[in-house]
Amino acid sequence: MPNYDYICLSCAHRFEVQQAMSASPLENCPECGGSVRRIITGGSGFVMKGGAPRTTACGKDTPCCGRGEPCGKSHGCH
Repeated sequence: MPNYDYICLSCAHRFEVQQAMSASPLENCPECGGSVRRIITGGSGFVMKGGAPRTTACGKDTPCCGRGEPCGKSHGCH
């Protein structure tokens, strides 16, 4: 579940709440009971590491040394 940041429009209290994405935004400040507004923050984003598998020896059907075609070496690229 994501965390959402809120700010109170009455007392300026800032707080964070973990809520389901389908949950309705909060309406009242836990400190004073005033109206709150959900703040949009930068967040951390989503990063995938890795990529397509690489060939470790040349001479195969796909290049291993960044060339457009295999270089033909049987013991790897140098």
